Amino acid sequence: MNPFSSSSRPTATPVGGASAEVTTARWSGAVDGQSQPGALGPAHAADLSHATRKVLRNTYALLSMTLLFSAAVAAAGVVFNWPAPGLVLSLVGMFGLLFAVFKLRNSAWALPAVFALTGFMGYTLGPVLARTLSLPGGGQTIAMALAATGAIFLALSAYVLTPRRDFSWMGGMLFAGMVVAILAGLVAIFFDIPALGLAVSAMVALLSAGLILFETSQIVNGGETNYVMATVSLFVSLFNLFTSLLSLFGIGGSGE
Repeated sequence: MNPFSSSSRPTATPVGGASAEVTTARWSGAVDGQSQPGALGPAHAADLSHATRKVLRNTYALLSMTLLFSAAVAAAGVVFNWPAPGLVLSLVGMFGLLFAVFKLRNSAWALPAVFALTGFMGYTLGPVLARTLSLPGGGQTIAMALAATGAIFLALSAYVLTPRRDFSWMGGMLFAGMVVAILAGLVAIFFDIPALGLAVSAMVALLSAGLILFETSQIVNGGETNYVMATVSLFVSLFNLFTSLLSLFGIGGSGE
C-alpha cells in the first residue's frame, strides 16, 4: 500500500502474499473561477498540457519497462523455484528500496534504484506464482488476475485522462484505508485467519483502484512532476491490485 513524493502522497507496499499500502494527497481544478472537484478549467488544462504530456509519456514508458523487468524476475523465480523471502525481509527490502528511490529521485541513480525495487518485488511475487501454478487451474487463475488488472488500469486511466478529472480529494480516505488494511493484514498473517486475509485482499483491491485514480490525477493536474516517483506509485498500486485479485481468484495470500 508512496510516502515518498514531492507532494504528500500515498504509496502501496506489498509484503509476502499480503499487501501493505501507504498513501498521498493534493489539489486541483477550477472552472469559471469557482472550485470544482473532479474537473479542470479550460485555461488551467491548457497551461498544464505540455508539461503533463511529457510527465505522462516518461511515466508510462518507464512503467512499461519496470513491469516487463519485474515479470521476468518473477518468471525466473518460478523456473528456478526461488524460496519466498518471508515477511521481515520483504518489509525491510520494500521500504528500504522505496526510501532509496525517494532519496535518489533527482539523480542519475534514480533509474537503477527503481529497477532494484521493481526487481525485488518481482522476486517476492515468484514464489506466489509458483504456488498458484501448483494448484488445479492455477494458470487460468493467474491469467484472469493479469487480465483483470490490465483492464482495470486501462479503464481507470482513461477515466481520469479523457476529461482530466481531479481525484486529489481521495488522498485522506485512501491513506486511512491503507492503514486499516496494513493492520488487518498483519492480524490475518500472525493469527492465521484465512477469511480475514481474503477480506483484506478485497479491501486492498478497491484501495489500489482508488490509488490509480488518485496517482494519475496527480500527474494530470500537476501534483506530481517527477516521473520516477509517479512510476513507482503506479507500479506499486498495480502490483498490489494484481496480488489481491490473485488471492480473490483462488489463492490464499495469508500463507506467504
